[in-house]
Amino acid sequence: MIAHGHCRVVNESRGSVVAEAAEVARTWWARGKGLLGRRALPEGAGLVIEPCSSIHTWFMAFPIDVAFVAADGRVVRTAHAVRPWRVGPIARGARYVVELPAGTLARTGTEVDDRLALEAQERAPDAP
Repeated sequence: MIAHGHCRVVNESRGSVVAEAAEVARTWWARGKGLLGRRALPEGAGLVIEPCSSIHTWFMAFPIDVAFVAADGRVVRTAHAVRPWRVGPIARGARYVVELPAGTLARTGTEVDDRLALEAQERAPDAP
């Protein structure tokens, strides 16, 4: 797992890039804040929250796709276009989640049992 900063999220099973520039949230504060306060999540962006096996979209302004991922990188559950002011789902076996712009999972073909890899980035990437 990437300690902090940014990473690239790659679907190794499909050979697709899920997020070119995903922020990594591992501290209590960063995990709690998540995507709150943003008006949108640009295409190519994402947020990796670890540890995490459940999400909510309270106070959010836009829908998101979510991949729930086990420690070995296997996607254990997906949620498409989760609208604001929702709770869940909970994903048994998930170690972290990747929150993405709505439509990203379908566009990249990401499904349950695919393998995701997080590739470290030395510096914060330019906005996607």
